[in-house]
Amino acid sequence: MENPRPEKVAVVDEVRERLGSVTGAILTEYRGLSVSELAQLRQALTAAGGDYKIYKNTLVKLAVAGGTHQPLEALLEGPTGIAFVSGEISAVAKALRDYSRSNPLLVIKGGMLGDGLLSTAELAALADLPSRDVLLARLAGSIAAPLQQLAGLLQALPRNLAYGLKALLDQQGGAPAEATAETPVPESVAVVETPEAEGPEAETAAEAPETEAEAPETETETEAEAPETEVAEAEVASAAPSAEEPTDTDA
Repeated sequence: MENPRPEKVAVVDEVRERLGSVTGAILTEYRGLSVSELAQLRQALTAAGGDYKIYKNTLVKLAVAGGTHQPLEALLEGPTGIAFVSGEISAVAKALRDYSRSNPLLVIKGGMLGDGLLSTAELAALADLPSRDVLLARLAGSIAAPLQQLAGLLQALPRNLAYGLKALLDQQGGAPAEATAETPVPESVAVVETPEAEGPEAETAAEAPETEAEAPETETETEAEAPETEVAEAEVASAAPSAEEPTDTDA
């Protein structure tokens, strides 16, 4: 068996390296497309994040043999062009679908995403998906909408509360008028404020009532002893002889 020519080996290595470094790959049949039409296809795929290359099926089979991309071997029938996907596979699938609608000679066979084989139906479903930027914008909008509604509710809550209180006051006849004068205190009610004393003065003030309470007892005892003294003096006076009465000596 003859050794393969160096150029063929270079192509096999290139295909193997490209398949291992990209996100995915989509295989198409380009039978009947002119050179100018292929150039338009390549331009559309480049804008979508893809790179369209045409290789011989035998060389591609050698590149995928025994590797993770071997399932692609079943799609290598007829003139085959490979769209290598470096960005979003949905964008490249959409570009291929849009081009095939205007030029039916381009036939989408299938592809791979990672290690999984993709059918034409799955690629068509991917083509219907919006782009990543659109999905992120929709996600951001779906998150921001409830937050905006919540902010609006929080902002309207004090205002609605004020309206509700005003309506309630109006229903009750309006807000009560404020008192313009203080209610006079009746003369019969005397308010005595006793200032609180602190320190030694407070102790002296606290002991004062006890001294006053003891004073009446002393006066009572003095008054009780006074009658007894007067009675004793009366008895002494009655027992002493009168100066005017004659004594036995004079008689």
